[in-house]
Amino acid sequence: MTLKLHTGNIIDIFSANTETALALPYVDNGISAGFPSPALDFVDLTIDLNRHLIKNPSATFYGRVKGDSLKNAGICNGDLLIIDRSLEPTNGKIAVCYIDGEFTAKRVQISKNEIFLIPENEKYQPIRVTKENDFLIWGVVTHVIKDV
Repeated sequence: MTLKLHTGNIIDIFSANTETALALPYVDNGISAGFPSPALDFVDLTIDLNRHLIKNPSATFYGRVKGDSLKNAGICNGDLLIIDRSLEPTNGKIAVCYIDGEFTAKRVQISKNEIFLIPENEKYQPIRVTKENDFLIWGVVTHVIKDV
């Protein structure tokens, strides 16, 4: 069972239930965006998205994006983030961060002496993290499931 852990203005966070398995049809050699392939009639491979997308089940959570601050990175309102809390945040990764009582998803810019949270939308300014901020890099985004 997936539990809602946090509701916010920027992101909702859910636990990841990886105890179930669901074998979905999988086309191993790709899907043509041009002419239909007769090979699709013979699909017999399957994929379990839990096993494929979640490497560290006990440290993995989902986040539903609210807003457009990551639109230039292809992450849009309503998309579902897969967040791994066991990964070390590195410069340039998109992460879910807790800052001053709110969760936000931004690209992290980490240097020796400072951290910036960089939006991927020119409408928003970078956030400089200071010692005065209550701040934590909560987890690293590993995958995005699009809401199309």
